[in-house]
Amino acid sequence: MNSITIENFDDDLKNLLRKQAEYHGRSLEEEAKEILRAVLTENNEKPLNLASAIERRFANFGDFELPIITREPLREPPNFEDLHDCT
Repeated sequence: MNSITIENFDDDLKNLLRKQAEYHGRSLEEEAKEILRAVLTENNEKPLNLASAIERRFANFGDFELPIITREPLREPPNFEDLHDCT
């Protein structure tokens, strides 16, 4: 197997890696390998676009129009000036 050297590795990052390795009961090298393995083998598909997913879901229904829903005017906001003074 080949070796890899990381120069100018941040001390704070190295300490975090060391703590995580201790937590998992691994050596520093084993923890770094596990992190790289997890990141590089995870699903790298592009994130799903919600609009495209909805479009694909309803594509087989053909063209149709949704009815326009009539709306009522907004109600008046409450008037808090009429409340009793609570002080």
